[in-house]
Amino acid sequence: MAKEIVMPVSLCNERGELANDSVGWSRHPLVRCNVKGNLLRKKKWNYWCVTGPELLFSATISHLDYAAVMFVYVLDLKTKQFAEETWLIPLGVGCHMPEDVASTVSVSGKKASLKFEETGDGTRITVSWKDFGRAGDRFEADVRVMRPEGYESLNVVVPWSRDRFQFTSKQPALPASGNVAWGNRAYTFSVSDSYGCLDFGRGIWPYQSTWNWAAASGSSEGRLIGLNFGGQWTDGTGQNENGVLVNGRLHKQHENIIWTYDQADYMRPWTLRTEQSDRVALTFTPLFERVAATRAIIIQSEVHQMIGHFDGHVELDDGERAAINGLLGWAEDHSARW
Repeated sequence: MAKEIVMPVSLCNERGELANDSVGWSRHPLVRCNVKGNLLRKKKWNYWCVTGPELLFSATISHLDYAAVMFVYVLDLKTKQFAEETWLIPLGVGCHMPEDVASTVSVSGKKASLKFEETGDGTRITVSWKDFGRAGDRFEADVRVMRPEGYESLNVVVPWSRDRFQFTSKQPALPASGNVAWGNRAYTFSVSDSYGCLDFGRGIWPYQSTWNWAAASGSSEGRLIGLNFGGQWTDGTGQNENGVLVNGRLHKQHENIIWTYDQADYMRPWTLRTEQSDRVALTFTPLFERVAATRAIIIQSEVHQMIGHFDGHVELDDGERAAINGLLGWAEDHSARW
């Protein structure tokens, strides 16, 4: 069983190598990501996704060491209308990624502006994009994601080696409210049925990587539930990013997950099950496939991110089984050379 970290630690030592006492998991983001050196291998990102009954909206600010990459996408869950835009800044000029999770990050230019502003009790996400999607629509978002007092999250340091490692903070099931304007369409998120999910990452990555990621947020049988599961990228490290939040409390899942899906037809149902027990038994049914591919000189990546619903059960720390009924989220298959 991986070590639980309960005191603040630094991710790296003075030489920029992985600090041994940072390896493990925690219920709060206690790791200071003082990543340095390792030219071209540092990877940093803040990814947000907000879901409501009508809309899925996502915005990301990332820095890959040789470029900053911002991307925004939106899916109308009723009509399946989808649009996505990406903005790449060579060398990442004007994009600064802070060391701590609870820090503001922003980037602004002629094409667009994105800001994730920390407010003490949450994050305000504002996006403005002048020429968005094939129709060239104006896109505006102003969304507030709140962190309730005592909220726990899933925080893990994954060690591939002393000079290849990653800290991730996954924060699903955060109440969200605000507005999105997409061309002549207007959407409203309400705290009663809308949820934000943060994926914060800082680390030193190998050039070639593959991973699975699944997350979901919502209400099931009267409880607020957030799911987060990963695969491939943590294999053999002694760590994983598997956990369940119930009413803001983390139930860490220490077993690895067996992912079953059809790479020839990603729209077929997926299954996620724990390796040696029945603690996690979920079926994921896609309703939309987002395919994003990058074919640049240095960056080669392809992601099949499926939007859909989870059904099944998860086991909590006290042995109780929590039913998962139609929880909205996503599951993805991603490969990258970056």
